[in-house]
Amino acid sequence: MASTRRHLIPLTHIILMKPLLLLLASGLLPLGTAAERPNIVLIMADDMGYSDIGCYGSEIRTPVLDQLARNGLRYTQFYNTSRCCPTRAALMSGLYSHQAGMGLMEGDRGWPGYRGSINKRCVTLAEALKGAGYRNYMSGKWHLTRHKSPNGDKSAWPMQRGFDRFYGTITGAGSFYDPATLCRGNTYITPENDPGYQPESFYYTDAINDNAISFISDHCGDSKMADKPFFLYVSHTSAHWPMHAPEADTAKYKGVYDKGYPAIREARYKKAIEMGVVDKKWAMSKGLDWEGFKHKAWDIRCMEVYAAMTEIMDRGIGRIVNELKKQKLFDNTLVIYLQDNGGCAEGFGRANNSHQKERFKFKPLGKDGLQTKIWPPMQTRDGRFVRTGPETMPGAEDTFVAYGPGWANASNTPFRGYKHDPYEGGIGTPFIVSWPRGINPARNGGIVHDISHLIDLMPTFVEVAGATYPEQYDGNKIQPMEGISLVPTLSGKAITRKAPLGFEHHGNLGLRDGKWKIVSMYRGGQPRKWELYDMEADRTELNDLATKMPDKLKAMVSAWQSWADRVGVQPWPIPRYDPKKAK
Repeated sequence: MASTRRHLIPLTHIILMKPLLLLLASGLLPLGTAAERPNIVLIMADDMGYSDIGCYGSEIRTPVLDQLARNGLRYTQFYNTSRCCPTRAALMSGLYSHQAGMGLMEGDRGWPGYRGSINKRCVTLAEALKGAGYRNYMSGKWHLTRHKSPNGDKSAWPMQRGFDRFYGTITGAGSFYDPATLCRGNTYITPENDPGYQPESFYYTDAINDNAISFISDHCGDSKMADKPFFLYVSHTSAHWPMHAPEADTAKYKGVYDKGYPAIREARYKKAIEMGVVDKKWAMSKGLDWEGFKHKAWDIRCMEVYAAMTEIMDRGIGRIVNELKKQKLFDNTLVIYLQDNGGCAEGFGRANNSHQKERFKFKPLGKDGLQTKIWPPMQTRDGRFVRTGPETMPGAEDTFVAYGPGWANASNTPFRGYKHDPYEGGIGTPFIVSWPRGINPARNGGIVHDISHLIDLMPTFVEVAGATYPEQYDGNKIQPMEGISLVPTLSGKAITRKAPLGFEHHGNLGLRDGKWKIVSMYRGGQPRKWELYDMEADRTELNDLATKMPDKLKAMVSAWQSWADRVGVQPWPIPRYDPKKAK
């Protein structure tokens, strides 16, 4: 197959690097030493489950991530917040999403925890690292503000929250061939009028990776920047709906998924146990029916495209790694990979929309026309109607289909639950750490079982960068960090968490405290029910101990309520905003 490598506009590269200091006898760098502070590359994937990459059990080809894991560490109990916006708020701020103003999504509910934009009572990773002399670059999905107008409030856009350069999308989803809210810096662009990136063919995952590479190359080629460390945030939309991928990549998975969800789940379960990222004593959660599903060929195609999307992302991450090696930066670059929530069972594009075609008269957008829609009814850039439903084999730019609950269940093998949920299938993510000069080679390929969370990245980055987390920033009082540094885990030491981890999204609640976890799902108007699980014996959450251990349950529910009151959680459905109660 001919190479599809994208071509960036030619840039002058001048490599100016300070000599490296000698390593300590332990094989670890002295953290915070000016010349040896690591570069940091943080890579996040979108809407992918615990077992969706090779080194966590998948059949999908992810050789780059697998290699990073073999030469680094894999974490088995790392948590996100179960959905796009809240995860990004916690990731960027080191706080719980409610404390950062994004307990829900982009809508403004009035309450401080639900304003729909990241607030000024937090600093971002970029803002914290800037104080330590880091240059900050971002390529990909932002999804941290309700303000999306090209001429509106941009105070919560990346360039106003610490990043020196930004390429990507302000909103959260959309076409991979013509993404809505595509920006360079603070300016909306289109794939056709972007002055800085004109590939032979546009595909957003490639564009994210290629622009990330450009930022690294430009940094090293700038004599004023080359001796400074950098933070690069690579925020993918893969493998979020819609299922979009070039046919040549999708064709590689022909036949792989013909036996349906059960066969894939069983194979992943077995492989994950062999790899040590799943304990064999955890029974696999219940699967979904395959034999009775009416549109098998369609669903098989959905998963073939999903796998292609994941492999394309991995391939692009490989190009980023190669650029780091080319610039002789890889050994002292802390590279982290994780996912924003579990597999997505949402039904976007799963129903046929042909009845809408005659109601919408589309014209080509032209070179400068902005794509404004992130889901159907919508159009391609050249004016074609975008098709949905079982009659539509996904992959091409005029299709829009989500891969559905059956494959989401397989993505989350062996756990129950999905995106939105506080079950492990909603909040559990792969977490890979690579840092050749910061991790003793004797630990390569190691597995870390310590309970960890998005809120731990801020203290980790502050420590390795020798940064100072501010009490005041830009005239605003900043909330203290919530997490703990993961640096001890790099050398095999355990971390001690003083407080349990809390969860809330869409009225779905959870608390993890040591080996114990409670979960409560919102069930319409039904009375709230709490479940209790022993995560050492039953991480797949199949044996509810609530009635057997009422005292333990009561204590944990009380702890959850204390956490919720402290961080600003509101009951669901969210009540009408009352300024007096909000103070």
